[in-house]
Amino acid sequence: MAIVVVGGHSRSVGKTSVVAGLIEALAGYCWTAVKITQYGHGICSANGAPCACATVDHSWAISEEHERSGESDTSRFLQAGAAHALWVRTEHGRLAEAMPALRELIRDLRNVIVESNSVMKFLQPNLYLSVLDPATEDFKNSAREFLDRADAVILHAGAGREPEWRKVSLKPVTGRPVFEIIPPRYVTPEIVEFVRSEIARAERAESSHREE
Repeated sequence: MAIVVVGGHSRSVGKTSVVAGLIEALAGYCWTAVKITQYGHGICSANGAPCACATVDHSWAISEEHERSGESDTSRFLQAGAAHALWVRTEHGRLAEAMPALRELIRDLRNVIVESNSVMKFLQPNLYLSVLDPATEDFKNSAREFLDRADAVILHAGAGREPEWRKVSLKPVTGRPVFEIIPPRYVTPEIVEFVRSEIARAERAESSHREE
C-alpha cells in the first residue's frame, strides 16, 4: 500500500483539486481518498453542523461517501474515480482519537490519498505534497510544522512576487521539487509523473524488504 498526503497552507488553495486531479490522472490505482476536517467548539463532528453537544461522544466521526454528484469534496473524489472516499471529522486537536479507527479502515487497502496537514503527526506517508499560494496570506500552523517533510511543493504561478504570508520561511523545502500550477489546472503531467515514480519506488522498496 502506498500512502500519499496532500496538504496546503490555507483553505481554498487547491488541495481538494490536487487530490481529485491525481485520482483521475492515476486511474487504476484503486485509490481510497480521505478528507480530514477539524472543527472548533460548538461544531458537531457527527454531521459537521453547528450544535451544542461537543461532548466526548462527539469528539470524532468517520463516514463513507456514496454520492457522486461532485457537490462535496469527498463526492468529488468519487467522481474523479476513487474506489472509496472517507470523511474524518474531529474536534480541533483531537485527531489522535480518530486515528486508530482510520488506520483499521485503510490497513488492507491498495493506495490511499489523504487531504490533510495534521495527519502527518500520525502517519509516515510515502509522499507528502504541500500546496502553496503566495497570494493567500493565511499560513496554518500545521502547514508550517510539517513543511520540512514535504517531498515536493505545488506552487501557484506568480512565485516571483512577494508572498502575502509573513514570517514564514521556505528554507525547509530548499532543494525539493517545485511544480508550478495555473488554476483551474491543479495537476500537471510533471506532477503526475513524479507521484507515479514515487509510488513505484515505494513498491520496489517494499518488495525488496519482503524478500530479505
